[in-house]
Amino acid sequence: MVISLSVVVLLLILVTICMRGGGLKLSHAILSALLGFFLAGTSLAPTIHNSVAATADVVSGIRP
Repeated sequence: MVISLSVVVLLLILVTICMRGGGLKLSHAILSALLGFFLAGTSLAPTIHNSVAATADVVSGIRP
């Protein structure tokens, strides 16, 4: 758990630097995907999933 958490923090820093640096290149997309896979293995995964599901429910309930 400690190793995966440090990898998540490192990937988060790298993705933040890449996003500030300009457009999303292939290497940036790979870093972002790796961050997602490592985040899915942490204890934050259920919270992130619930937040995304709640946001999707709110957005789908909006009628134009």
